[in-house]
Amino acid sequence: MNASEEKLVSRLQDPESRNAAFRELLELYQERLYWQCRNIVKNHEDADDVLQNTFIKIFRNIDKFKGESQLFSWMYRIATNEAITYLNNRAKKQQISSEELQQQIIDNLQNDVFFEGDEIQLKLQKAIATLPEKQQQVFNMKYFQELKYKEISDILGTSEGALKASYHHATKKIEDFLKQT
Repeated sequence: MNASEEKLVSRLQDPESRNAAFRELLELYQERLYWQCRNIVKNHEDADDVLQNTFIKIFRNIDKFKGESQLFSWMYRIATNEAITYLNNRAKKQQISSEELQQQIIDNLQNDVFFEGDEIQLKLQKAIATLPEKQQQVFNMKYFQELKYKEISDILGTSEGALKASYHHATKKIEDFLKQT
């Protein structure tokens, strides 16, 4: 952790400065975490719900943060887990598989008023939806969020080598999917 992050964490863990520090945390990270959630759940309203749950969890658990990773990595992991849990619960509620839910989400994407992509973006999202969950996460973080392998490694708790392999396989599968459509 760098010095400014340490200072922010210290303020977040101090009951006297917690609320002001949390507003600062929101300002610093809300948009980046929103897009991480959005890349997983695809829908704007769902991403907002997941983001709200993420920040509630961060607020409630900031005292447990030990500084063994970057604050951003820790929050990113929470956002990722919240988004995945959200989708799993939604699939369970609808009594369908995660893959079927992914297909449903992609099919509804072009009707989403907040989706600003064109036909190519829609095809890319369809291609990403065909990937295994781990490859989807790695691809989204690397391609859309432009995170470094080290950051992704901290977030997912996976070696950089494994991440590079996952990203390579993901891009190959996406290329193949796009060539077929």
